[in-house]
Amino acid sequence: MGHAERVYVVLGGGGAIGRALATAVVAEGARVVLAGRRPEPLAAAASALGPAAVACPTDARVAADVDAALEAARDRWGRLDGVACCVGSILLKPAHLTSLDEWDDVLATNLRTAFVAVRAAAPRLDRGGSIVLVSSAAATVGLANHEAIAAAKAGVDGLTRAAAATYAGRGVRVNAVAPGLVDTPLAARITSVAASRQASEAMHPLGRLGTADDVAAAIGFLLSERAAWITGEVLAVDGGLASVRRR
Repeated sequence: MGHAERVYVVLGGGGAIGRALATAVVAEGARVVLAGRRPEPLAAAASALGPAAVACPTDARVAADVDAALEAARDRWGRLDGVACCVGSILLKPAHLTSLDEWDDVLATNLRTAFVAVRAAAPRLDRGGSIVLVSSAAATVGLANHEAIAAAKAGVDGLTRAAAATYAGRGVRVNAVAPGLVDTPLAARITSVAASRQASEAMHPLGRLGTADDVAAAIGFLLSERAAWITGEVLAVDGGLASVRRR
């Protein structure tokens, strides 16, 4: 059994990865609450999925907002099986050129949101529920100009493992995916410049950037009952970036 009749909340549901995830799990029979800060793409994504999806305007940095999104799922469908936190940002700057305001924003967007998701989800999930966070290959391999985002995502890795230990006794699994560079609007500043895109593709041993569907497929697997005996893992979905070197 994969996602049939399961109910999920997708934080960052208006973004490329969140939309791809929602589309995939609904196709397998799940129901989803799409939560995010941008009302228009959020509503469009929910509308495209019909009655299996609802939009819930949510700032994932705000605990009360996330609590409300999770309660909306339980109120509408009577259960909650999983939460995916697909909220994130990209900042490529060396430490000495990164302002403290930028640092705070990166941590709030990437690490605070993950913690808020775990905090809200763990006591609300039905037994056998799943939480999936989004880390980055930058948390594992040293990449120049990634200081802030690497620190935030390394925090996500630590959070994943600690929460997996804490909530295992409740039957709640906590995992993360760690993508390389994914070809989404969030990465447009990098991918829209031919030379930069070519260099980025060459960094990945499989020779291409990731897609939203690549990442969504991994998140969907970890949410599902197909991953029922997996917890505390950070799954690399990065074309080999963090662990493979081509000759």
